[in-house]
Amino acid sequence: MELKTALQQYYKLQAKLAAYGHAMALIYYDGATTAPKATAANRGQTLSVLSEESYLLSTGKETVELLEFLDAHKAELSQKDARSVYLALKDIRDMQKIPMDEYVEYQQILVEADDVWHTAKENSDFALFMPCLEKIFDFEKRFARYCAPEMHPYNYCLNKYEDGLNMEKCDEFFGALKSRLVPLIKKIGERPQIDDSCLYGHFDAAKQEKFGLALMDIIGIDKGHCGLATTEHPFTTSLGSHHDVRITTNYKEDNFASSMFSVIHEGGHALYDMNSADELAYTNLDGGVSMGIHESQSRFYENLLGRSRAFAEYVFPTVKECFAELGSYTAEDFYRAINKVEPSLIRVEADEVTYALHVMVRYELEKRVMSDELAVKDLPTEWNKLYKEYLGVDVPSDREGVLQDSHWSGGAIGYFPSYALGSAYGAQLLKKMKETVDVDKCIREGNFAPINAWNKENIWQHGCTYTPAELLDRVLGERFDPTVFTDYLEEKYGDIYGV
Repeated sequence: MELKTALQQYYKLQAKLAAYGHAMALIYYDGATTAPKATAANRGQTLSVLSEESYLLSTGKETVELLEFLDAHKAELSQKDARSVYLALKDIRDMQKIPMDEYVEYQQILVEADDVWHTAKENSDFALFMPCLEKIFDFEKRFARYCAPEMHPYNYCLNKYEDGLNMEKCDEFFGALKSRLVPLIKKIGERPQIDDSCLYGHFDAAKQEKFGLALMDIIGIDKGHCGLATTEHPFTTSLGSHHDVRITTNYKEDNFASSMFSVIHEGGHALYDMNSADELAYTNLDGGVSMGIHESQSRFYENLLGRSRAFAEYVFPTVKECFAELGSYTAEDFYRAINKVEPSLIRVEADEVTYALHVMVRYELEKRVMSDELAVKDLPTEWNKLYKEYLGVDVPSDREGVLQDSHWSGGAIGYFPSYALGSAYGAQLLKKMKETVDVDKCIREGNFAPINAWNKENIWQHGCTYTPAELLDRVLGERFDPTVFTDYLEEKYGDIYGV
């Protein structure tokens, strides 16, 4: 076979797999947004058929032979083609180790689990969700043993979301954060608390949606290729390629800032997904390279930009246009309110300083379950215990506790550390960006184009062409350093709270 012909066949295969992925993502998106509540079984049936077809196409004899031929000629391939073939072979070799009937069964369980989680959260009933979650953890352990028997099962999970990540690195990273954050939280707690009353009242959901759409425009999202919908838990998904991205939010009528920051957060994800190079569309190089890098973009826009003084001053006139009842407040009032530091129950609404502690709780629990040191049935008790220990708060219900996140219902075991890593990556990326871009000036003028252009050139356009470590090394010119993030927090909140 000629190499040119093999590459053509390979990218035709990639496009076909992308089409299956598109169909399955649409079904998931429909289930999370507008599908009637009793239709999960129907979606599960369709997804089981599609996932089986995708499995067979991915692991079939012709596919394996094609990829092994390309791999044997990798020295003749471009860097992008070689990277794509490497990732495809890696995924196939993992999938080949998983029995097809178990893979298909797992896809059906995830559909059921998502539906059950919504009901369980609504009724604050962990017992209802527990059987599904036990199956999910069991499958994750089983798949880890099939694919990487030499690894601890949780290291296999962590590595899926952040190439090269393991428990040792997580322990070191979280230890570095905790040593600086705990004393900072203590100092802040000894200062007079900020008045954040401007964020609370009654804010009509329709007005919040209008504000959310305005925020998408402000940060530079092309709404011709990105939609906004409502779900119980906000998320971003790419449907088939970066040409069709959807974000969701949830409106709390007593607090408009909740949806404001979820739109900006998911908007950061969307900007990353939408700006892969066009040549990567419908291939396995399209989209973000890891969840840590992905979360660096969402947390970058949500916090480093969205909670900055410059952004508060720029956006507050729009806030008052949408919510006239805030007319007596100033931009400085708003800035201080959105940066109030207070240990809380809900991760997605946590402030920048305490946020990592929420992630640490989930990391510790996942690690113990994957190590067979903690039973799934005991998660609520341990969750509540760690929230009291880490954040000093009492958890009043499963809804506000162990059921608050949708990640476990989707099988995302090992994902949570990416949020904290992303926050730290983002701080170092901002420091680098400021060497060539006057970020504050851009924000004060509502001109996100130079910021987005820098991110596109350095991060977004590359998709999965490089590993996370390679990408960071290329952009930063130095190794990742979590103290840049803790330095940022101490400087910003030292100014706000006078500590």
